[in-house]
Amino acid sequence: MSSAEPIGPAGGPARAILVGVDFGGRGPFDASLDELALLAESAGDVAVARVIARRKAPDAALFVGSGKADEIKALVQGHQAEAVLFDQALSPAQQRNLEQHLGVAVADRTMLILEIFAARAQSHEGKLQVELARLQYLATRLVRRWSHLERQQGGIGTRGGPGEAQIELDRRMIDERIKTVKRRLESVKKQRKTQRRARERNQTFRVSLVGYTNAGKSTLFNALVKARSYAADQLFATLDTTTRQLYLEEVGRAVSLSDTVGFIRDLPHKLVEAFEATLQEAADADLLLHVVDCSSPVLDEQMAEVERVLEEIGAGQVTQVLVFNKLDRLEPSQRPRVLRDMIERAGGQRVPRVFVSAIDGTGLAELRQVLTEAVGGTLDPDLNAPHRPPIEVDSAGESAASTLDLPSTGTHDSFAS
Repeated sequence: MSSAEPIGPAGGPARAILVGVDFGGRGPFDASLDELALLAESAGDVAVARVIARRKAPDAALFVGSGKADEIKALVQGHQAEAVLFDQALSPAQQRNLEQHLGVAVADRTMLILEIFAARAQSHEGKLQVELARLQYLATRLVRRWSHLERQQGGIGTRGGPGEAQIELDRRMIDERIKTVKRRLESVKKQRKTQRRARERNQTFRVSLVGYTNAGKSTLFNALVKARSYAADQLFATLDTTTRQLYLEEVGRAVSLSDTVGFIRDLPHKLVEAFEATLQEAADADLLLHVVDCSSPVLDEQMAEVERVLEEIGAGQVTQVLVFNKLDRLEPSQRPRVLRDMIERAGGQRVPRVFVSAIDGTGLAELRQVLTEAVGGTLDPDLNAPHRPPIEVDSAGESAASTLDLPSTGTHDSFAS
């Protein structure tokens, strides 16, 4: 069972077909492919059709099977598409076979994210981190990519045909470059460690903004510290960590506030490894401001993905405050009656939650108060805010009178991944 949804004609240099495969609950699946479309747009591509396939397991050769591959090929020809983008990761063999079958470039979600990161990285450190991840990705995709060259085994004492020689040469060059980039990143890591030690000696309270990409972290960062960090309504608008001092008048001291790279579903593991030096800012923080787009219809899934990555980088136990941003995007009837309350995480742990709009400033005073209490050591869940039950929705789709008036996106007290 599958469906193909034409999107219509579109301009642009790269017309792409989007493909998602539902394996029946085995792994995350975006039935709308909206996030893949945003990724494609961020990479400079234009989606001209969407294809949804349903399978019990991936096809070893073509991922979607030969019949679905033929359907995609017809769409490619009908829309004059130049690329096919898959929402799941493809093996090197599957990518090669699909390119041969479809006659156009094929990229998976991992490659798309890497391309966006490569285009957005600005600092020397960010460029090194992205280069390392891309090289590690490419290193697994050299095998049999030189089909136009001879690959027959030669005689005694020979290494193989010219194709084999080209593959070995490329692999050797990539391996050497990976070693060089890793050495440079180790140097950057040591510099960051020195900076963190200096902050520790000065007893600086460290706060890091974390969250799903496009949740508004950079906009909130700018609103809090009056900075001019780049912020835009797009995925991965900024990749480089920015740190500024935020002065809190109530305690008469400044805290160190860092804006970090956003997370996303299926963030490539190699990319997480490459950004270790940057993400270490979150793991070493005294407090995490977990920024959430409260207008997102899938905010529970996005919050769970952020929690998963935080666990992966060793930041799962750092104290959190949930910041539900983009309050201005909610209809008046959907907005909460109070801007600050408590919410339960998995395991029954209660954490503060603040509703804000980084655009119009709503809730920023409450957020600064939470930061003041965290620095002063008085951020006690039982003393600072009343407990609010999970949001309940009645049969008409409206929130119950005794709860907060938020969009009916499910309960917001679960972080289980």
